[in-house]
Amino acid sequence: MTVHFAGPVSRVAIGRARQRSLRAARSVVPLGVVASGTSSVGTTTVAAAARPWETLARPVRVSWFVAGARTRVVSDPAPGGRLLPHKPLTLTFARPVTSVLGSQLPRLEPATRGHWTQVDSNTLSFQPAGFGFPLGGSVRVRLPGQLLTWRVPPGSMLRLQEVLGRLGYLPLRWRLAADPPPTPASEVAAAVSPPRGTFSWRYAQIPASLRTLWRPGRWNVVTQGAVMRFEDEHGLATDGVAGPQVWRTLLRDDLASRRYNGAYNYVFVHETVPQSLSLWHAGRVILTSPGNTGIPQSPTAPGTWPVFEHIPVGTMSGTNPDGSHYDDPGIRWISYFHGGDALHEFPRASFGTPQSLGCVELPEAAAAQIWPYTPIGTLVTIES
Repeated sequence: MTVHFAGPVSRVAIGRARQRSLRAARSVVPLGVVASGTSSVGTTTVAAAARPWETLARPVRVSWFVAGARTRVVSDPAPGGRLLPHKPLTLTFARPVTSVLGSQLPRLEPATRGHWTQVDSNTLSFQPAGFGFPLGGSVRVRLPGQLLTWRVPPGSMLRLQEVLGRLGYLPLRWRLAADPPPTPASEVAAAVSPPRGTFSWRYAQIPASLRTLWRPGRWNVVTQGAVMRFEDEHGLATDGVAGPQVWRTLLRDDLASRRYNGAYNYVFVHETVPQSLSLWHAGRVILTSPGNTGIPQSPTAPGTWPVFEHIPVGTMSGTNPDGSHYDDPGIRWISYFHGGDALHEFPRASFGTPQSLGCVELPEAAAAQIWPYTPIGTLVTIES
């Protein structure tokens, strides 16, 4: 492949290669690329100077297409690559834009705020606006006979935690000495490259089992529970995954300083006999009750999980250790946290020893008091 200049040039720089001086000024310079059916399209930048002592001119994008090849458009960034939230997307066609698209513009999926600009007769560029391309999502462009796709990198895990902390979804708060200007662009920029700030616990007394779960900058169950609480507050699917919709909604709330005003709740269950459950709310234990965990044949798994279903009454069914089945309707104050394991009331003659099939059974009065404090996202720790 060669590039043709309007007049002789003495120095050139192609792409990211270091500029080179030519032995003699010339109008045709090789690009250093061999075009074939397997590399039927391509793009690079070219800068040149007519005389050896002149500064190189501003780089110009050039694209090529192998005659007869199926691919008739080249994009920057290349299809399948990373598309940053606020960076432009450029499409260069082998033929003039009007002959390919007519009077229509390419259609972005999902629809994204921004505008198309025609750079030249063969090139269109889309500049996103607002929150830009969806963080952690994908972007598609439908063209005649073609579908081009790019992936948008997710926001930083640290920034996810920062915003969740600032909005009140974590047992920690986060503060920044000097906030960037409150604009969608600054929110997205901070999501990609988080500013430095400080996390601090919201309460003076933190249960040791909760404190050890927190890891700034790394995914952990405290972050998962906070994401699920945020999703539930906004009517989103409570999967605990910070996908494009979660990021978009989270950044909007941060921009509007829309805080979650509920206190932080945490439940920890002691399996040592006599077994008990403690409810920690807003910095202190407000209720302790005897409870029952799983029998040896069907134990309650140790660990920490977020509540994923929160219902006032339901039917619980399953298989007993002897293979028989149970079906118990009318069970009240249910908070599922791990598979079929849940906090709930259950009529027993006594509490404080292993008697369940994996759930944490409670006296009805205690279960009724605890249930309002265990919405979706509340962490439950089972410890010995």
